[in-house]
Amino acid sequence: MDQLAGQRVIYAYAGLQPPSSLLTAIRRGEAGGVIFFSWNISSVAQIRGVIDQFQRASLASPLHDRLLMMTDQEGGEVRRLPGAPTRSEKQIGESRDGAALAGSAGRGAARELRSAGMNVNLAPVLDVYRHAGNFIDEFQRSYSNNPATVGRLGGAFIGAQQADGVAATAKHFPGLGAAARSQDTDARPVTLDVPLAQLRDVDEAPYRTAIAAGVKLVMISWARYPALDRTYPAGLSSAVVQGELRGRLGFQGVTITDAIGAGALAPFGTPSQTGVMAAHAGADLVLCAGTGQSGSSTLQGLSVMRALAAAIGDGGLPRSSALASATRILALKAHP
Repeated sequence: MDQLAGQRVIYAYAGLQPPSSLLTAIRRGEAGGVIFFSWNISSVAQIRGVIDQFQRASLASPLHDRLLMMTDQEGGEVRRLPGAPTRSEKQIGESRDGAALAGSAGRGAARELRSAGMNVNLAPVLDVYRHAGNFIDEFQRSYSNNPATVGRLGGAFIGAQQADGVAATAKHFPGLGAAARSQDTDARPVTLDVPLAQLRDVDEAPYRTAIAAGVKLVMISWARYPALDRTYPAGLSSAVVQGELRGRLGFQGVTITDAIGAGALAPFGTPSQTGVMAAHAGADLVLCAGTGQSGSSTLQGLSVMRALAAAIGDGGLPRSSALASATRILALKAHP
């Protein structure tokens, strides 16, 4: 049961050296992967050594599989590794050669991640920003305020990156483009009262292109969208994950949460509780990372893993859905 649950957990850790507890979980087959932040990386060679250590431990586990090794290499200001893509999504979106530059950015991101031993990029951002300087535009993380442009350039990035062997992640479904600068889900609950027609015609539109391009993962937003679910944030809502993303848009790949330690989830319980809620809503992978450098990140992942295992054991999470998630995750591990 712990292995079935552990495959759904993406761990994080503080500092340059991973804790022994994380290596132990990996050797037991109780990990789906690890996310890396800037505080984990001093050089490409250093993080490659850590990742090689993780992969050896995983290959020696009862599952004998490789881990998902991921980071945020969006471009511009949001990069965890030095190098490509040096242009931000907004700079690409404002260029006359946007599609070519987006493809080049995808190839560059793949090259940088593969050199470090990583196989998943938590990019591109497909949020369609509404106002200059708002939450998603502040750091130039959106290609455009035009959904067709976002879809076209995001699709070019995805296709190029995945052709070079690194899985792409479209985010943050169904969209954070309407969030004001102060509406940061890492810090607090956020409600985006966007009409349903606008959500589908603007915010969700780029995901059609991303899915057609074969995007491997989709990350779900922690904002609440009353037009879709009046009670729960998107990542805890089966109406959003199962209804909109899988049902209406037909996505069949791997779903992943944003950081389970986000302030937006505080009203709904502990990370262990919300991790189970996210899995019940349809999240395949639970991203167990805080919103800053925290020594408790690995402990958080272990706690979520145990909560998921208990929920599968007592029927709170149907075993059939747990097996379906594991199947999707193992397929991604085999062919990122």
